[in-house]
Amino acid sequence: MPIFEYSCDACHHEFETLVRTGDTPACPKCAGTALTKQLSLPAIKSESTHGLAMRAAHKRDTAQASVNARVQREYELAHDD
Repeated sequence: MPIFEYSCDACHHEFETLVRTGDTPACPKCAGTALTKQLSLPAIKSESTHGLAMRAAHKRDTAQASVNARVQREYELAHDD
């Protein structure tokens, strides 16, 4: 059961909906059935996109670890018992 993106011709509301075989989608805002199907970009996962996502996550996690270490050190210095 694919999810499609539509634009309502009557009220210009854009929405996504699950369309089953034999069903006619309707606008959730005005209940109109005069709809224009929009082009959707597929979600693609490949080795290259996975690699890019992993490198970005590693960079983000490294930066966050540095901030966490600095905050911990400042806390320890301020709370020397």
